[in-house]
Amino acid sequence: MNDQKPRCPWCLGFPEYVAYHDEEWGKPVWDDQTHFEFLVLESAQAGLSWATILKKRQGYKDAFANFDYRVVAEFPESYVQELLTNKGIIRNGMKIRAAINNAQRFMEVQKEFGTFAAYIWGFVGGKPIQNELKKGDPSPATSPESDALAKDLKKRGFKFLGSTTIYAHMQATGLVNDHLTDCFRHSEVQNY
Repeated sequence: MNDQKPRCPWCLGFPEYVAYHDEEWGKPVWDDQTHFEFLVLESAQAGLSWATILKKRQGYKDAFANFDYRVVAEFPESYVQELLTNKGIIRNGMKIRAAINNAQRFMEVQKEFGTFAAYIWGFVGGKPIQNELKKGDPSPATSPESDALAKDLKKRGFKFLGSTTIYAHMQATGLVNDHLTDCFRHSEVQNY
């Protein structure tokens, strides 16, 4: 990027990464469909790079009904077989079936809590955790909150959502602000 804004160094690989960092990562999300989108994408990432998933994001959007969990919850096995040939997504049957299962569990959480967002934000007391990471600090992979949330999700039947994946979800959806303190987005995200 030529604008000289100070950014978290992880995002400097390619333009889509920079745009994701500048416009989405760390911004608090209260919308259930967006939470579901990130749960699908982050569970697909397991064992892969986020860059790989970002490059396939449109393919996932197309294949997973624009991340409409109500539609995904009803995907039949015949569509799973079709998805296994779709080059626009990660063609892993366990991950695809996990997304369908998670859509079903997602709606169960909504019935209990009103919204998935209300449920997930409860694990951080309803407001973002503001970390103060500086250059050279190790980036957390998990936290007590992600451990507790992942454990609860597993108990509720969610799949492919361990503590590391859930911590990434928390970072992406603004439950935790892990922008470096010298990144221009750190203070912007604090003010949402």
